[in-house]
Amino acid sequence: MESVYWLKEDKEEKLAEVKKLISDLADVEIVKATVIKALNSGATSMDVVNAMSSGLETVGSMYEMGEYFLSELIMAGIISSEVSNTLKPYLKDLGGKPFGKVVIGTVKGDLHDIGKNIVAMVLSSTGFEVVDLGVDVPPEKFVESVRREEPDIVAMSCLLTISMDEMKNVIEELKRAGLRNRVKVLVGGRPITKKFAEEIGADEYASNAIEAVRTAKSLITNS
Repeated sequence: MESVYWLKEDKEEKLAEVKKLISDLADVEIVKATVIKALNSGATSMDVVNAMSSGLETVGSMYEMGEYFLSELIMAGIISSEVSNTLKPYLKDLGGKPFGKVVIGTVKGDLHDIGKNIVAMVLSSTGFEVVDLGVDVPPEKFVESVRREEPDIVAMSCLLTISMDEMKNVIEELKRAGLRNRVKVLVGGRPITKKFAEEIGADEYASNAIEAVRTAKSLITNS
């Protein structure tokens, strides 16, 4: 009985360490080694995903407070992606079922992909199935992907103000195709605001990758 308690205590300690290492943007190899130790101490891959998500939320809060910058968000995404790869052999305890499926892309007329890539990485590493359409994606391709992939969420990104209206065009095309009520629409990017998201008929807006994960989970849970 004492050994079981010790194992549980050690597991919680390792999970807390995973959370702190991610929020501190520690060396990737150290994070991966700690993840393995947590798994060996009895933690499930879902336990690790939750610890990682918690660490990423801390990163997001520090970004919002100006203590972390874009480079730190990119690093957090890379660490999360590496941890996700480490977890793959252990994912059988999740039953192979993701939190949900997200189709993501940078809209037509915009070739910027850093923000979109970070969001895609963090979504993937926290348990979502992600279909990345790339950049300069026309409305028709979003529609085609929704029809083919049957995702829970369509996520759109843009950096250029001249491409903002393309988000509205995608939503209009989804309506014309009779697919709008089948998916939630999440938008983000430097010029995008919550007000703009509401004006074009999107379901939600996220200002950074961590908020995108939190919002995506909420959209699926409450749908």
